[in-house]
Amino acid sequence: MAFNEETLKRQLGKYKFRDLTINEMKDVHQKFPDLKSSQDTYTFSDGSQKDLLNIIGTIPVRHQGSSYNIPIRIWILDSHPFGPPLCFLRPTSKMVIRVGKHVDTRGRIYLPYLQHWSHPKTNITGLLNDMIAKFEEVTPLYTKRSAEAPSLTDINTIIAKISSGASDIGAEPPMQAADYYSSKVTVLGTGDLGMACTMSILAKDIVKKIVFIPTTENTVKSGTLDMEIFHLPKVEISRDYSKSADSSVVIVTANTWGGEESYLEALQSNVDLFRSIIPNIVQHSPNCVLVIASQPVDVMTYVSWRLSGFPPHRVIGTGCNLDTRRFQFILGKSVKMSPAETEAWIIGEHGGNEVCVWKGLERDNGQNINPDIVNPDHETCKQQAYWAFKGLKDKSQRSWSVGLSVTDLTETVLRNLDHSHSVSTLVKGWYGISSEVFLSLPCTLTRAGVVSVSAPKISEQDEEMLQNSAATLQNLLQQLKI
Repeated sequence: MAFNEETLKRQLGKYKFRDLTINEMKDVHQKFPDLKSSQDTYTFSDGSQKDLLNIIGTIPVRHQGSSYNIPIRIWILDSHPFGPPLCFLRPTSKMVIRVGKHVDTRGRIYLPYLQHWSHPKTNITGLLNDMIAKFEEVTPLYTKRSAEAPSLTDINTIIAKISSGASDIGAEPPMQAADYYSSKVTVLGTGDLGMACTMSILAKDIVKKIVFIPTTENTVKSGTLDMEIFHLPKVEISRDYSKSADSSVVIVTANTWGGEESYLEALQSNVDLFRSIIPNIVQHSPNCVLVIASQPVDVMTYVSWRLSGFPPHRVIGTGCNLDTRRFQFILGKSVKMSPAETEAWIIGEHGGNEVCVWKGLERDNGQNINPDIVNPDHETCKQQAYWAFKGLKDKSQRSWSVGLSVTDLTETVLRNLDHSHSVSTLVKGWYGISSEVFLSLPCTLTRAGVVSVSAPKISEQDEEMLQNSAATLQNLLQQLKI
């Protein structure tokens, strides 16, 4: 198919650096004529969508004397060429992804070339050449064997068994802890998520007062109208930040996603909103713990930390707490253990790039902590639980689920429970990460916030994935005006 520059210009109408992108696409067409471009809708990890240019096709790879055509898809962000593309494998129904150093379970591709993306030194053609070179070392796909992965029906069956309690594990006993800290919590935000956090905290009965501060003038959208109509006990609705004074925990759910702007523009809009609300909160509650649920959570937790002037242990992002709690629960059902005993975590970047960690049934002394499970296949068990977790994630109602997760964190802080949660925290110095970014790691929480961070043992491939996430976040943060 001939290169059509006019069509490409129309597709790139909202790209900031259209001419630079077109020049790169000309070079790609000349050197990789079998690759085709189109415009499609990409869904980001926070649920937002954007029409983006993408390149689809196969790249030639020679491995051990044989030739293979590896199907790929490259999404070109509207910040190109200053932001790295998003690269994925596109396996057919007869192919299986070989998870490794450069590919995760979703088929997303991670390369040093992407990690060190810097215009004009890097470009799409160079990326494709680097991709071919890395895939010739280790092919990212192989032919599916029988019973390689569970079907959708199998996943639904696993979830159904868990929901019905088929694993014979009873509900976890109620927590025994010291009296919770009689205090006030402020929820700052709008819409379903703000309401979900408020209602979940009320249901837990862990505070004496909740102050709900909407960040939009639209009372219907913010949820304040309904809460005022159906008066809720312990809840005060106000736009006066002084009403939040002396809050022990401040929960931020505010977002400004409009849907029309580019991803970077939407992020900057969020940052601008936070520049107006975070200093107000800090002024009236200088000793609070900030719990950030706004999306993208890793970015907005960093922004809140910078704007608040708080030490990092007092700024917590919801991160992978919800995902970890689900994974622990499902895995616990599978191996007949309580979730607290599984030592399983989802860590890293919230969204599609998380890292799944499970220590297994053996502990450091080599003893199996559950003798009822004989010689379990560690990886198979972990993968089945992870598949079920992903299936459950697709089925869940997001706002209420996140609201429950936020309440889980709030309760741990207020009641000084000294529990561990996978939350977004400053990860500089962990896993070879040298930049100031926030990713999820297991953190022990008390009234003081994060009192300790642990780093589970992971593979070199998973460690590189965390480093790639950190590099991507750092690159994004450098483009924001904080």
